[in-house]
Amino acid sequence: MTMQYPLNMELGGRSCVVVGGGRVAQRKTATLLFAGADVTVIAPQLTERLAAMAAKEKLRWLPKPYERGCLSALQPFLVFCTTDDSAVNRQAAAEAKSLGALVNAAEQPELSDFTVPASVRRGDVLFTVSTNGRSPALSRQLRQQLEAEFPASLGPWLEHLSALRSRMKQELSTSEARQAFWRRALDKRVLSLVEAGHLDQAEVEIQHAITEFGSES
Repeated sequence: MTMQYPLNMELGGRSCVVVGGGRVAQRKTATLLFAGADVTVIAPQLTERLAAMAAKEKLRWLPKPYERGCLSALQPFLVFCTTDDSAVNRQAAAEAKSLGALVNAAEQPELSDFTVPASVRRGDVLFTVSTNGRSPALSRQLRQQLEAEFPASLGPWLEHLSALRSRMKQELSTSEARQAFWRRALDKRVLSLVEAGHLDQAEVEIQHAITEFGSES
């Protein structure tokens, strides 16, 4: 097996098709919509959550089983084959590839052009874990460890720190000083304060760090 290439992809406005309407389709659709993709789901029935998304016109629903020719009018960039019928998945994958689309079929990796790694998102921070398809269970375990290690407050805290960048550039003149600042701003003690809701104390630590490392630069 060749090693896969890690890639974060811009999907805003891109046509993405999910074949199937079950729980796997639901997970794929939710993350695609979060990324701003233009999503079409092809399935005779949907989960309750997918049906709610369709009712709110967050996605396009073609309420029928997949059949050859369904994809051509959609001109998809990505196609996710999620049905429990391997023959249907193979047929959909073949049509998708004939149109130049990239295919993901989680239960039939031989059909896939790419895999979707386990992920943890904290605001603009995105952690991904892949075992090159060898052990989804290990990927899940590592994802859970990341979820425990990095609190949900990491995203908002990073957003707050980003607002200080202009001041940091003025007062921290060397790359060494800026690196030292980021180590302090993201160490476990400061993140623990943020997670506990003690933002005022965390802010004091940050202001001290700017003063301390600014005097050394």
